[in-house]
Formats: sequence, structure tokens, C-alpha cells
Amino acid sequence: MTFPIQLMSENEQKLRNVFCEVLQLPAEEIHAGVAYDKTKTWDSVAHMALVAAIDSAFDIMMDTDDVIDMNSYGKAKKILGKYGVHF
Repeated sequence: MTFPIQLMSENEQKLRNVFCEVLQLPAEEIHAGVAYDKTKTWDSVAHMALVAAIDSAFDIMMDTDDVIDMNSYGKAKKILGKYGVHF
């Protein structure tokens, strides 16, 4: 039995690249569970750099509540959905 290969959307790749670059993590370590309180390189300074990089990559400007709520890769995807970014 073979399983279809699931291709990563352009937006998924873009977001993964941002997380890799800002948090200095290899791509294979980026998943929904990557979180502020569980990732050594994700401190308050990295958080603001991550927000800025996401805003730039997706040409948006997250509101303050979203900046505060974005505490994981999975949550970032959910928040981006509010701005019309689909995965």
C-alpha cells in the first residue's frame, strides 16, 4: 500500500522558513509543538523578531493581541488564518 505524498503549501514553507531563520532551528524540528516556553532559542527578543519576520513575509501587521497570543508554530498558523493566509 502506498500513501500519497503531502506537499507543503507555499505559505507553509514560507512560515517554516521564518521560524527556521529566526529561531535558528533545522526545518525538520519545525512542527505545531514548537512553542515559546519549550524552545530554547525563542525568548522575548526572538519573539519580536519572529513577529516582524512573519509580518514582512506575509505582508500583514498583526495586532497586539495576536502578537501576545502567538506562542507556538501551530498558533501562528491559526493567527495567520485571521489575516487571510491559508495553509
